[in-house]
Amino acid sequence: MPRAMLDYTKTILQKVSFDVKLFTRELQKAISRLLPSEVDELRIWLQFYLVDKPELQSTLVLLKV
Repeated sequence: MPRAMLDYTKTILQKVSFDVKLFTRELQKAISRLLPSEVDELRIWLQFYLVDKPELQSTLVLLKV
């Protein structure tokens, strides 16, 4: 079941990637709800997903600990 939450989070982030503010808000919610191992997976996925989205690159700071 936890895997489903990670997949759902990825889907939501893809759908809101047109708006930096909304994307940031959804990413913050995801970080608070996912397990630490899932957050690590999300970080890896985001690094690849945001390659061609320079306006969203700054949101990676939220995943740094």
